[in-house]
Amino acid sequence: MTSGAKYLLDTNYILDLLKSNPDVIAEISIRGLKLSDSCYSAITRMELLGYPGLRAEEETLINDRLNRITYLPLTLAIENRAIQLRQSRKIKLPDAIIAATALVHSLELLTLDKKLKKVMTEEGV
Repeated sequence: MTSGAKYLLDTNYILDLLKSNPDVIAEISIRGLKLSDSCYSAITRMELLGYPGLRAEEETLINDRLNRITYLPLTLAIENRAIQLRQSRKIKLPDAIIAATALVHSLELLTLDKKLKKVMTEEGV
């Protein structure tokens, strides 16, 4: 597990945090979540910053928020776990990488994706 970290924030979760989605803000408040308790996957960074038509001010905002959260790079362990997930269930590669990152680092995945939540529940997290 990453030192002091409790959560892995999925791409859609970070997007809705940036948009001040009331449901995400409420969950953060209820959990007492701090950015210092949180991590994000390499794939999340690629998804957030690789969006076509991203404006310079949006890129700055995303980078500012990501700089406050622990970055988790891809590792062989994450790759292997993502491969296992893809072999055992119908899951998109980016979602498999994000789920594998949470599993390998023993982090709770915070996501708005119901299918991904189900995968994590079935994996015992």
